Amino acid sequence: MIDPPFRSPRAKLGGLHHLGRMLDKIRCDLAGTLPEEYRPNLGLSVGLDGFLCGFLGVKFDEVRQKISEGLSDDEVAEWCFTNGLRPNSMQRRIWNGFSEKFGWRDLATSVIDDLKKEEGLGDRLELQTAFDVIDEREGRGIKG
Repeated sequence: MIDPPFRSPRAKLGGLHHLGRMLDKIRCDLAGTLPEEYRPNLGLSVGLDGFLCGFLGVKFDEVRQKISEGLSDDEVAEWCFTNGLRPNSMQRRIWNGFSEKFGWRDLATSVIDDLKKEEGLGDRLELQTAFDVIDEREGRGIKG
């Protein structure tokens, strides 16, 4: 189990899953405190960071720059919404539904299966999504 200094991907910022977590990971990386096992996926275009930035129509590096300038969570969210997409309630619902199911019967399924094996969770059939595995390995357990 890992005890990272960032929130669950299920926590919402600006009505969106994962946004706050992404900002937390960027802040940790800028401070030099991001755990090594998180570095390979930070900003990865085919991971949740990349998909969220793509959904919002902003570049990860630009979000990172805003964090480095000291903007708060709310200020970064507003910057994203002003410079990219300001999702309406339906668009938020679509993003949140997609992100909650990421890893279940999609392009990330094999990655999730491999991660489960690495973490000794290969026999945990109830862990089916990226959110499930992240929350379990970070000690939050899965939420229904």
